[in-house]
Amino acid sequence: MTGALHHVELWVPDLAGMRGPWGWLLGELGWTPFQDWPGGLSWKHGNGTYLVLEQSKALSGDTHDRLAPGLNHLAFTVAGSGEVDRISASAPEHGWSLMFEDRHPYAGGPDSYAAYLEDGWGYEVEIAT
Repeated sequence: MTGALHHVELWVPDLAGMRGPWGWLLGELGWTPFQDWPGGLSWKHGNGTYLVLEQSKALSGDTHDRLAPGLNHLAFTVAGSGEVDRISASAPEHGWSLMFEDRHPYAGGPDSYAAYLEDGWGYEVEIAT
């Protein structure tokens, strides 16, 4: 499909540490392990899109600054508000923190039901209906 997203590659500071939180979250979202090699791993979604985490070869810090130029967050859709609630309730047990807790689940506005999660390295994901 012309124009479809093929893959996203995130350079990360701690591949071993991020494997658990990201593996859990992507598994909850229907992604399956795709590739695993020294220095990287990936998950694939049913439509063929895949997401790569690769150990950065040139670290300039030990966390991601989502407010700096570059990636702010990745957003994933789920089937409904129950899925947002289920995933956001379980996320802290798997290394994710709920962001904007005082406005959850409407942090994106009154017409947006979503959870904004952050891993221990500053990467943010949005789980939205």
